[in-house]
Amino acid sequence: MSDLAADWNTIEVLWRRDLMRFWRQPSRLVGALGQPIIFWGVIGSGMAQSFVLEGTDVGYLQYFYPGVVMMVALFASIFASVSVIEDRHQGFLQAVLVGPGSRAALVLGKCMGSANVALAQIGAFLLLCKYAGFQPGTIHWPMLVATLLLASVALCALGFAVAWFLDNVQAYHAIQMTLLVPLWVVSGAMFPPGGQSPGFALAMKLNPIAYAVTAARHAFYGGEAPASTVLPVSAMVALWVTFFFAVGSVALATWVCQRKA
Repeated sequence: MSDLAADWNTIEVLWRRDLMRFWRQPSRLVGALGQPIIFWGVIGSGMAQSFVLEGTDVGYLQYFYPGVVMMVALFASIFASVSVIEDRHQGFLQAVLVGPGSRAALVLGKCMGSANVALAQIGAFLLLCKYAGFQPGTIHWPMLVATLLLASVALCALGFAVAWFLDNVQAYHAIQMTLLVPLWVVSGAMFPPGGQSPGFALAMKLNPIAYAVTAARHAFYGGEAPASTVLPVSAMVALWVTFFFAVGSVALATWVCQRKA
């Protein structure tokens, strides 16, 4: 068997395994949808009366919706990456490591499986887009799908790197909640990019998740969102930054996997 065929088989096995595990646990889908719906409804309704974007008629429920979509991808990646620790403790990944596939194939297989799980959860949440004021016919679906796929791969790869390095569920959750959740908050998901302190604005510009949120927001508005709701970059620039974020995250996860057996 060639190296390429071995890598592809490894990717396919890991990808299919994560999908089968997800569909055999329907409670995960219920939990994954319940949290963002409550979060969007409660915070969106609470902020609705005080939220004003000058020059637009965008309400907070509409503004917050793309941010919550990205939150679904974030939490799906966090919880899907826990399986890395579980699979190592059960000996499954050790068996994969001694197989003919490369470490990069192991990382890609886990990331693609986790990203597909995230997209399945996001797809269910997108059924509520009409209630946020977005019409399905006006959404730029290719851009939205590409953004969410790249963002999910990037977040899953980061989760993989942390899970592989720590190999402890409690420490993993602690690190993720102090690393990825703040990155999501400072991404334009909850607060508009303009009007913050210079330090906050700089942190948002340096935050790769902010570009994923910007690209997704552009897609929801058909390709061009109101300027006050996104970073001052075009949809394509935001999408390219998200692409390089995904590539860099996969490279980091592969490096961690190679350095720490």
